[in-house]
Amino acid sequence: MDRQPPSEVDLLRWSEALAGIARTGLGFTESTYERERFEEVLAVAADIHHAAGHPFDPSQLVMEWMKQVGSGVPGYVTPKVAVGAVVGDDEGRILLVQRADSGVWLYPTGWADIGYSPSEVARKEVHEETGIECEVERLIACFDGMRQGFSRVPLYSLVFHCRATGGTLEAHPLECADVGWFGRHEMPGPLAGADRWADMAFAAIAGQPLETWFDSPRDPPWHPGPEGP
Repeated sequence: MDRQPPSEVDLLRWSEALAGIARTGLGFTESTYERERFEEVLAVAADIHHAAGHPFDPSQLVMEWMKQVGSGVPGYVTPKVAVGAVVGDDEGRILLVQRADSGVWLYPTGWADIGYSPSEVARKEVHEETGIECEVERLIACFDGMRQGFSRVPLYSLVFHCRATGGTLEAHPLECADVGWFGRHEMPGPLAGADRWADMAFAAIAGQPLETWFDSPRDPPWHPGPEGP
């Protein structure tokens, strides 16, 4: 079977995986020999990251990774978790925010907060970013951010379908440049990764039967190539 050459996304994913294994090893081992080997793996991972376009010198990246090494369970490196909310109204429109930092449009989303369940984070993010109150209906997607190519750091993104129940539309003064309701054929630009989520988002808003989407297992998991729902 023909294999595609690795892309920048593949290189970043492999680099972060190696760096995560090495940092986790450094967090658990007490062997000087093993520490030296894990530090060598970090150096290789940094070279791969640099080859994929990372702006830092590889040695600087190794230093940044070393600062993140913990001890024991706190040192076990895992992906970060983001939570997003696809919110629909009675007219079948979707609630989108324009990020203040990048100018791109996306459904409300943010990092998972300790002390909240994922669905509670979804509802909180919607209200904080847009002023809209909502009820969470169901989980519609679980994305591997690096595998999908919309994140340069390891993260899982949980996306919930929500139904607007009240509130007043108002953009967060620091996080959002604008907010609004949009129909399927009046989406603003630039949009972040809409080819991956727009169809399932509007299907959920329309009440269509929809199974939760997730990245399917690969064999082997490091196989390069295009991904998508």
